[in-house]
Amino acid sequence: MAPRNSPILSILSLVILVVQPYRAFGSSRGNPFGFITDDNSAGMCASAVIVHGYKCHEFEVTTDDGFILSVQRIPKGRDGVGGGANRPPVLLQHGVLVDGITWLQNSPEQSPAMILADNGFDVWISNIRGTRYSRRHVTLDPNSSDYWNWTWDDLVVHDLPTVIDLVFQQTGQKIHYIGHSMGTLIALASFSEGRNLDKIKSAALLSPVAYLSHMTTALGVVAARAFVSEITTIFGLAEFNPRGEPVSNFLKALCAQAGVDCYDLITALTGKNCCVNATTVEHFLKNEPQSTSTKNLVHLSQTVRDGVLSKYDYGSNDFNQAHYGEAKPPKYNLTNIPHDLPLFLSYGGQDALSDVQDVETLLDYLKFHDVDKLHVQYIKDFAHADFIIGITAKDIVYNQIIAFFRNQG
Repeated sequence: MAPRNSPILSILSLVILVVQPYRAFGSSRGNPFGFITDDNSAGMCASAVIVHGYKCHEFEVTTDDGFILSVQRIPKGRDGVGGGANRPPVLLQHGVLVDGITWLQNSPEQSPAMILADNGFDVWISNIRGTRYSRRHVTLDPNSSDYWNWTWDDLVVHDLPTVIDLVFQQTGQKIHYIGHSMGTLIALASFSEGRNLDKIKSAALLSPVAYLSHMTTALGVVAARAFVSEITTIFGLAEFNPRGEPVSNFLKALCAQAGVDCYDLITALTGKNCCVNATTVEHFLKNEPQSTSTKNLVHLSQTVRDGVLSKYDYGSNDFNQAHYGEAKPPKYNLTNIPHDLPLFLSYGGQDALSDVQDVETLLDYLKFHDVDKLHVQYIKDFAHADFIIGITAKDIVYNQIIAFFRNQG
């Protein structure tokens, strides 16, 4: 999850709101940390897809709790390559603090969305609530704290099913799913509860995140150590906006601590990526990071602290009892994932967020999976961002995913 493509600028950043107790309000704009601002008012299709010669369609879909989500469709490859009816749909789900444009950061030959389109897939790109193209609600204003009262539990229950339903209704076919970082977390949680399984054909999980106890990112570790309580009333900002002044000031203070080198921010957050070039990083910082809810980051930090995958902990037995009917938040039981669901997992030896030990914990929960339905790829030199914006990801990762998808019939 990071600035990324990862869910733990999350942890990293949680503390600001403890350190600086603000009155609860929704939004915090301004950009003192130096992120580049790009004008994307034209929409993702116009700014990042059509300019490269691909057809692209914009969709809006409303969740059952009122959030209006933006979804993009690349129906075929450049200049009609990979055309024809019944192209298999694939849904791309980004992680925390980024949005769907994360799949479009490199050249068409190196960007996952376009690689898939050029290989005959009908590509759909999701943007979760609160990101730049999905900041609307039927009644709530994104400048209000009520708009930001959600965690990744709500993505499991509301956003993911809504987008999957859209793709299924538009195509009439079961869907191949690709998630990165938090995009893997919400898929695993969803599958463990039996959600969406009738519409999913297979899933590829990149830098899979379910357990976070061994992350080694310098910034994340320092922030997690500073984080001592997730009583949400302490956190002043309901929206966690990395480009806003309070969060930016926190990051600056964190980077000034001994042992934390933020000269290369992506490395500080995600690990030493082998295959990300400077041009891609510059383009990335024009578009990311994106906002998420502070409550969502609290939930992710609970996973780091507790070493278990469970629903949001409201901080007291009474509050949990009121929300869940039990004193402790219910756990997501990953052994409930159907053993015959085709899964492709790919993880990297240099990933500071999706650490090898934590992925091995996840794999232990999948040990009874059908052998011919579980494909595991370990890439020694890859870190968290390499899976999305690495220039070698096509040859090392996506060609393997494409072959895996085609083997599912």
